[in-house]
Amino acid sequence: MLGSIWFIIMGGIIGWVASLVMNRDAAMGKFWNVVVGILGSFIGNTVFAFVLGSGTIGGWPPDIMGIISALIGAIVLLGVLNLIQRGNVRG
Repeated sequence: MLGSIWFIIMGGIIGWVASLVMNRDAAMGKFWNVVVGILGSFIGNTVFAFVLGSGTIGGWPPDIMGIISALIGAIVLLGVLNLIQRGNVRG
């Protein structure tokens, strides 16, 4: 239970950082930052778990590889969403 809450909190923070990196913070609201962060965290952690064998953000203390993989996953997800929305990655 606590791991799920921590995952949502970290996902929101990671989504916000990813939207700043991709220059989408003004175009997205706080809710979508959280959604992209959670989905990107899930995607990034799943991919990195298969490749590196580690990477989770649901535990305490947070795993640095999990945070990095979640951020990469959120940035990739935002890039894909930009391609679908506007036809280019950086908008």
